[in-house]
Amino acid sequence: MGDTKFRGAEKVDTYMLQSLEKRFIKWATPLVPKGIETYHLTLLTIPFSALIILTGYLANSNEAWLWLTSAAIASQHIADMLDGAVGRYRNTGLVKWGYFMDHFFDYIFLCAILIGYSFLIPPEWYYVLFFTLALFSGFMVSAFLEFGVTGDFRISYYGFGTSEMRLVFIIINGMVAIFGKVFFVGILPVIFLLALVGLAILVYKTQKKIWFIDLERQQKIFRPGRRTIVILIIAIAITLIITTYYALRI
Repeated sequence: MGDTKFRGAEKVDTYMLQSLEKRFIKWATPLVPKGIETYHLTLLTIPFSALIILTGYLANSNEAWLWLTSAAIASQHIADMLDGAVGRYRNTGLVKWGYFMDHFFDYIFLCAILIGYSFLIPPEWYYVLFFTLALFSGFMVSAFLEFGVTGDFRISYYGFGTSEMRLVFIIINGMVAIFGKVFFVGILPVIFLLALVGLAILVYKTQKKIWFIDLERQQKIFRPGRRTIVILIIAIAITLIITTYYALRI
C-alpha cells in the first residue's frame, strides 16, 4: 500500500474557470514567500471560515458586511488553489495529509458559509438551509465514494465545480448587499431545488457507471432492463417529492 501511487491529488476535472485558474497558479506560485509552506495555506481555511461566520452575523444588521464575506471566500479560494501548487513547485508537498485536511476543511468552509447565511433568514427558513447543507454535503460524499470505487477523483460536473460555486456565493452576497436580505430568502428555495435535482442526476449517472464496471469485471454484456430503470426513476422521483414537500411546506 505504501508503494502504491496515491491518486487523490490527481483530479480528473474539467470546469469553466479551469484555464484561467491554471494561468493564475503558474504566475502566483513562485511569488509565495518562502516562509509560507503548503500546510500554512491549507490551514488558512480556519480563520477565513471564522471570518465568514462573523461577517454573516454582522450582516444581519448591515448587509454591507457581506462584501467582506466575499473577500474571505475569494481569499480562501486563492489559498486553496496555491497550497498544492506550492508543494509541487518546491517538492515539499504533504500529499496524503493535504488530501485529507484540504477536503475536510472544504466541508468546514461550506458549513461556515451556510451558517453565515443563517443570520440573514427568519427562523422558519432554517430547515430549508439545513436541507441545502445536506444536499451540498451529498455532492462531497458522492465524490469520495466514486474515488474509492473507480480511483478517479472528480469534484466538478458539467463544467461546474467548487470554483464556480464560490463565484455563485460571491454573486449572491453582492445581490444581498445591494437589495437586502429579502433577496436571499427569495433565492434560497431555488438553490435548494437546483441542488436536489443536480444530486439526483449525479447519483443516477454515477451508479450507472459503477454498475457497468461491476458487470465488465464479470465479463458479461448486460444492460439493466426497463423494469430496473423504471423502479430507479420512481424511487428518485418519490425522494424528490417527499424532500421538497417537507422542505418547502414551511
